[in-house]
Amino acid sequence: MKPAAVDSRILALATQVTEGSDQDVPVLLLKLKEILNSTSLGSKESQKIKQDLYYYNLVQYCMLVLKQDYSRLPGGWATAAQLAEILSQCCVGLEVKEDPEEFYNKLLPSAVNNLLFLGRRLQARFIRAIKDEEKSEFLRCFRTVTDAICWLFGGHIQLTECVLQSNHFLQLLITDDVETATATMSVLQNILRVNSSVLLHVDEKILHSVLDELVYKLSSATNPVTGNAATKLLLSVAESHPQLVELLNTRYKGLRTLLSKQWAGKGFDRNLNQLLDFLYSESCRKGEMQRLHQAACLIQAVWRGFQTRKRLKTLPKAVTALQRSFRAKREQELQDLKRLKEDETLRQQLQLQRQRAMRLFHERQLTLLEIVHAGQVDKHIQEMEGKAALTIQRHWRGYRSRRKVHQQRQSLKQYKAAVIIQRAAHKFLGKCQRKRKALSPWKEPKELTSAQKLALQQKVDDYIRLHPASQMSEERSKELHLQAQEKLAQYLLRSSLDRRAEQRREALLAQVNTDMELLMSAPSLMEATEKDFDVFMSRSVPVACKARQSHNTMLKYTRWPWWKKLGDEFMDDDDMISDDGLSTEFGTLFIGGSKSS
Repeated sequence: MKPAAVDSRILALATQVTEGSDQDVPVLLLKLKEILNSTSLGSKESQKIKQDLYYYNLVQYCMLVLKQDYSRLPGGWATAAQLAEILSQCCVGLEVKEDPEEFYNKLLPSAVNNLLFLGRRLQARFIRAIKDEEKSEFLRCFRTVTDAICWLFGGHIQLTECVLQSNHFLQLLITDDVETATATMSVLQNILRVNSSVLLHVDEKILHSVLDELVYKLSSATNPVTGNAATKLLLSVAESHPQLVELLNTRYKGLRTLLSKQWAGKGFDRNLNQLLDFLYSESCRKGEMQRLHQAACLIQAVWRGFQTRKRLKTLPKAVTALQRSFRAKREQELQDLKRLKEDETLRQQLQLQRQRAMRLFHERQLTLLEIVHAGQVDKHIQEMEGKAALTIQRHWRGYRSRRKVHQQRQSLKQYKAAVIIQRAAHKFLGKCQRKRKALSPWKEPKELTSAQKLALQQKVDDYIRLHPASQMSEERSKELHLQAQEKLAQYLLRSSLDRRAEQRREALLAQVNTDMELLMSAPSLMEATEKDFDVFMSRSVPVACKARQSHNTMLKYTRWPWWKKLGDEFMDDDDMISDDGLSTEFGTLFIGGSKSS
């Protein structure tokens, strides 16, 4: 959606850029600096102008023209440096509401990449330049580009990872030139300052490449500026990521010796000593861990040897126990086999007996059929079936009765157990009741009978009749009331005087305590000064000290969280201030010898 009110300068510039040639576009885009500087940084007008520039694709033009060759363009490479500064100024503080992913995920990484590419081209021309004027101009432009890069990722922290992962940045860092290497290391220093955890998120290969280049500069360079910058960077890495100190010690074993011998006394000893302290502390910790590891291995070896010797001593007993267990198991297996054979033999015998019994039964049946008359066969069969039914019923009823008796036996056992438990409980409760009665001084009076009650009532009536109560007149009652009021007033007056006298005594005792504290803490006469004399000559100083102590006590009490004021169970013993302590702090504050409330 097109903004409602757009600056006429932006519209005119967008028209000129669209209609102009490729060589004129960079010079035309320099007018953006005047437009951006016309408003204060961070204001709503500045935000509106940046959004309009992004909407009319002027920011995208600034990013794209950075890849051009400025050797033949008006203004040369100074124009490219100014455009880099304008691009970073436009991107920082710009809030894109429509399609923000394109701005944050595409435009910003591309802008960082183009700025780094421009920095590489400026670095190459600076190294190849022969004249001093050209070298100084290229160095100024290079520093302007590095400042633009720092300003850009300072406004967008996520770009720090893009800078480190760019091959152009590694190429900028890998150089023997002092000025450009120092500027590149300052960019890396700003990255660590803006986002100290970025080294943990980049690829391990990139991290190793950066550390390799820094250590290489320390080993090969002789310029103190390069050494100071590389030392600061390694110190920042060690301070922000202590886990990388071990990597420095293990990957670069001669780094400590190199730092202490080659760079000592070169003007940056403070940073150098701090870095060496980090490296040596990690080395000492590693040595201590190695010593503890060796001690643990020695303890384990001694313990395992002891266990082995102990096991060898108990080996004959173990062999005997194993033989005993084996023989017992074998004996058990033989017994089980023998029992199985006996069971099989018994089963066969029972089967033979059953077959023999069935055969005898059938023979008996045949014999009876031969003996019994044909008309009596049915009757005989019915009698035999009745006897068989009675036999089956008899066996079934016996089985059922035996099962009932078994179940009743369990219930009877539970009932007897309950009776025993109840008897023991009643016995225990009775014993406790007898003990309480024996130890209790109060004994319940025996209940009176009706005749005793009547006799006692008669005695009470006789006593009342012989000793009647005296009658008091109204005047006598008023007189007694006035006497009681006078005695009560005298008591209250006397108690008030006693209370004032008690307060006076407490005040004097507190004043004496304050004087004793001053005397105990006072210096000797040889060491005394005029201020110490003023403490004893004026009461304002000890009063102010005591007031300050009381005030600090109350402040500490009022600053407690609410849960500490709920009760003593929520308070620590060290932080607890009792009510007596508070009253003492207030009670020992005196002005002119009297207590101030």
